[in-house]
Amino acid sequence: MKTRIEHDLLGNKEVPMDAYYGVQTLRAIENFAGISGRHIGDFPNYVKALAMVKWAAAKANLELDLIPKEIANVITAACEEIIDGKLHDQFPVDMVQGGAGTSTNMNINEVVANRALELLGHQKGEYQYCHPNNHVNLSQSTNDAYPTSFHLAIILMNKDLVAELKLMVEAFRAKGREFVDVLKMGRTQLQDAVPMTLGQEFEAFAVTLEENIERLNDASRLFLEQNMGATAIGTGINSEPEYSEICTRELRIISGEEFVLAPNLIAATPDTGACVSYSSELKRLAVQLSKICNDLRLLSSGPRCGLGEINLPPMQPGSSIMPGKVNPVIPEVVNQVCFNVVGSDTTVMMAAEAGQLQLNVMEPIIVFSLFNSIQMLTKVMERLRVLCVNGITANPEHCKELVMNSIGIVTALNPTLGYENSSRIAKRALQERRSVYDLVLEEGLLTKEELDNLLRPELMIKPKKFYKKK
Repeated sequence: MKTRIEHDLLGNKEVPMDAYYGVQTLRAIENFAGISGRHIGDFPNYVKALAMVKWAAAKANLELDLIPKEIANVITAACEEIIDGKLHDQFPVDMVQGGAGTSTNMNINEVVANRALELLGHQKGEYQYCHPNNHVNLSQSTNDAYPTSFHLAIILMNKDLVAELKLMVEAFRAKGREFVDVLKMGRTQLQDAVPMTLGQEFEAFAVTLEENIERLNDASRLFLEQNMGATAIGTGINSEPEYSEICTRELRIISGEEFVLAPNLIAATPDTGACVSYSSELKRLAVQLSKICNDLRLLSSGPRCGLGEINLPPMQPGSSIMPGKVNPVIPEVVNQVCFNVVGSDTTVMMAAEAGQLQLNVMEPIIVFSLFNSIQMLTKVMERLRVLCVNGITANPEHCKELVMNSIGIVTALNPTLGYENSSRIAKRALQERRSVYDLVLEEGLLTKEELDNLLRPELMIKPKKFYKKK
């Protein structure tokens, strides 16, 4: 493999000749190899966000006459190529890293610089013509470029997450419409409660998930506050007075997002409060999604010895020893992803708390945790929707039979018969293994006509005026 020699403050090092990254990225590759197994390049929106920040910085530096126009133009051209999806394989640094994100910042600095050198007609590594620090990182520090980049990445990733969440909501809502006439028994504490329809149950799933859309969007808007121009600790050292506002304006242009400059850059630089808030909303979604998958597994349990009210699409054989067994593998994987998201929220909380003085050096694990949670939730919801929810079918006759044989229907008679009579009938039904319907007729508490009217399905699933027995 052909190499070129690059140097940093630790000395010279051989870098692969065809690599767009440089010596500092190479050291990071070696230092953090395999820690998480996920690289910067595994998150395309993150790579694009890094390039957008460098694009905005170059535009601001050009406007302030801090950088020659020729160099500014090739920097922005290189950034635009990255934003268009090129060179993403040149970001091999592990997401979990020491140095508060310096390795990530230098990775984008070096890739942009080396691509800019090519556009100028020079060789990679000839940094005297376009330097990663002196030109690409001009007026910046890792401590403002890094958080601004991952703020933008989360905003972009949230759009994908919410788009998939909306499709998930509509999938459940469609099933709610499909099952609108399927009468079934509702349950509390895993015991028979009162009748409802399967349509009501699935519509409730849709509403539960739908509530998360606004919450996620609200939390993602917290990331619109950024600290470009803060440089090292928020004092703005090595940046010009007008730089922050110009860079913020340019960032709005290139990203299309309504970024604003934080009112106090010293406060904003170590602050990860937006991450804590957004992570909490991811956890909320995960908890609710996992609960719904628990319900799907219960409702489909059996097929002969469980509830068996719905059928999940069979996706693969369920046992190496039990012939014919099919497991609810898609809801199961959703549960596991949700557990991971809940654990990641704890990681975010602890890492946010661990910040000290003017910088939170734990930001890389916060970023990795959030990115991983967003990416996994987005993908697993797509799998749940396509491979499970869309193909769910109901067993309406079985559902109705369970209702009619349930002691729970006595609740529908309670306002008419009174609590004492209803309790006695329920106890007899349980002890004698007989139906509530037969016992009410046997005791002459209601006529068949009266009883049939009270137990009409459409009257048991919503409020109604009650017939009073005189």
